[in-house]
Amino acid sequence: MKKIMFAVALASTLVAQAEIMDRPTGFKVGQRMTVRPYVSLSYTYDSNVNSTKNANSGSSWVVSPGVTADYKGENWSLLGGAFYQYHAYAKNSNNLNQHSYGQNLAYNWANSAPNERGWSLTLRESYQKISQDDDLSNDGGRGVGRDRQQFQFAGSLQRRITERWHADVDGTYYYLDYDNKHSKYAPMYGWSRWTAGGQLGYAASKWSDLIVSANYQEYSQDNHTYRGGESGPTHDRNRYSSRSKGWTVQAGVGTHATERISYRLTAGWSRFEYAGGAKKSNGFAYTVSSSWQMTDRWTMMLLVTDYYKPSEQSYGSVTRVDAISWGLGHAMVRGKLNATLDINYRHEKREYTHYYASDYDEDILTGRVGLNYTINRFVSAFTNLEYQMDWIGSNSYRPSYDYDRWRWTVGMRLTY
Repeated sequence: MKKIMFAVALASTLVAQAEIMDRPTGFKVGQRMTVRPYVSLSYTYDSNVNSTKNANSGSSWVVSPGVTADYKGENWSLLGGAFYQYHAYAKNSNNLNQHSYGQNLAYNWANSAPNERGWSLTLRESYQKISQDDDLSNDGGRGVGRDRQQFQFAGSLQRRITERWHADVDGTYYYLDYDNKHSKYAPMYGWSRWTAGGQLGYAASKWSDLIVSANYQEYSQDNHTYRGGESGPTHDRNRYSSRSKGWTVQAGVGTHATERISYRLTAGWSRFEYAGGAKKSNGFAYTVSSSWQMTDRWTMMLLVTDYYKPSEQSYGSVTRVDAISWGLGHAMVRGKLNATLDINYRHEKREYTHYYASDYDEDILTGRVGLNYTINRFVSAFTNLEYQMDWIGSNSYRPSYDYDRWRWTVGMRLTY
């Protein structure tokens, strides 16, 4: 699970990195708490609103007020935030304009300084109600991006046993639920997942840390009820359990090559048993991550990883994902102007399918460039350009799924 969370966090962190630099101080509540209310307004042009080969362009406005806060104790801290978002489309406004909202909390505690003997605990939680109907319009959207709810919880307890030995245990829970309107589009299947794992490490030197890690995971796919619109014989759904499970064991090294370069290389084996053992998949597992503070103004990050997950578009399918993400950040104009660049490639291989039309592999390439300029203590302006290309294998029964799109966003953020 750490790999998946890091993969998601990598792209979002690089894009948002410019927004948190030179952050306004907010206002104090007592001696330990700082509150930062904000509101942002942005405009987006989308060259392919429906995510299809026959592209239709569109544009939208987003207004999003919110608040973040942090409370710092003697050896612990609590950070949190909440937001509301209204998404207004220039076309099809009657059935596309949507509301979203969410919140997050993070708790950190430690009874010793970093790398010294002692304990530390991290707890994180977030909930989002996301409205996304930008490819469900009446002119042929695929229906993949739709309203959904997401809830995540993660906890990690670390122990620095000696100057060289350290260990941690961690657990996560994730829940995804899609809104399915039978009259508008075929179903999608949400799922929940919990994981438990641990890691043992030995710091052989200042520059090398030998690591062994393992985790176990269970999935529950929302495929127990027929939702209408599935391809293939509908009675097949009764042959597939909603429960899946898997485990991963890896070993490797985490190291500091220099004071500015750190990386982690681990490899091992994973096993995934889909739908109560209907299909068993085994494969090579790996994680490569690196962070390089090239100069005071340049930062680079890299992540290469893999994982299994149930399909969200088919009730009888399991997918293996191999992904690589790379990002670059640069601070300019005395830290007021910040630029980010990140590229992500993901290959999704259908390891098992209940129906021949669902047996296809998918490749997704995404690139983003962002700029953020801090005008003063209260106001910042931002813009970003994103390009995405999605293509299916030549032996697929769904060649119309190939498409590309680019989106340009410009906006302003006001923070007290």
